[in-house]
Amino acid sequence: MNYWTQSTKDIYVAGHRGDSANYPENTMLSFRKALEEGVDQIETDVRVTKDGALVLIHDALVDRTTDGTGAVIDYTLAELKKLDAGVKKGEQFRGERIPTLIEFMELVKDHPTLTLDIELKEYPTPGHEEIAYDTADRTLRLIDEYGFTDRVVINTFSGVLQEYIRSKYGSRYRQHVYYPISYLGGGLTVDPYSYAYCCCMFRATFTPLMAGKDEFAQMAARGVQPWTGAAVKDEAGVDLAIENGATLITCNNPGTILNNLRQKRYRQDRGRE
Repeated sequence: MNYWTQSTKDIYVAGHRGDSANYPENTMLSFRKALEEGVDQIETDVRVTKDGALVLIHDALVDRTTDGTGAVIDYTLAELKKLDAGVKKGEQFRGERIPTLIEFMELVKDHPTLTLDIELKEYPTPGHEEIAYDTADRTLRLIDEYGFTDRVVINTFSGVLQEYIRSKYGSRYRQHVYYPISYLGGGLTVDPYSYAYCCCMFRATFTPLMAGKDEFAQMAARGVQPWTGAAVKDEAGVDLAIENGATLITCNNPGTILNNLRQKRYRQDRGRE
């Protein structure tokens, strides 16, 4: 089955950390709500705990999204599971927890056309290389075990980690990179756009919302799918994405963006609800 039929006339929508505008980001509740809205894709972030568990949280610290403090990697999974990952979004969300990658895969395995954007947040910085590469390898193995190999893009802001994946696994996994190239850091030895499947098209300063139409066209001409980052949040952003030639919109409020695309006839629903 071809899961990747997005185009400039049929634009996919990815829920960034689920439906993170309305629910606590990277929680099972946020993921479930995004699925209910009919997203084509869910984007989430993988980190590792002190005892090696793969967990879904964006920041290196737990402070912003939970009632705890300190680094994710300094917690065991059992300790991390005691933190409340919902209450900072609102008292009504108290009791949400940081999920594991396995819990997430168990949720999405029953959605046969869903695609995933898995962002690896452990980078091979000096002294952290072994953890970063091991996290990547174990994440990819789990994706294979759940049968999502053909339905995932592997995403990281580390160009070095991107090259590690490409060197070790060849073209087995679709890789998600960034524009401009400065977002991928230093140490690159290969042009990332020569092997990337897709690319989030930023401006150098994240302002305005995305790169220009010519830059989208240049990426598409290279055979790389031009996607938007998560700055799109309203009709004006949708209009700009359409004008520029985006084939997927990443967003925090997927229900709103899906409705905008339907109204503008840039959307073919595929029974994901």
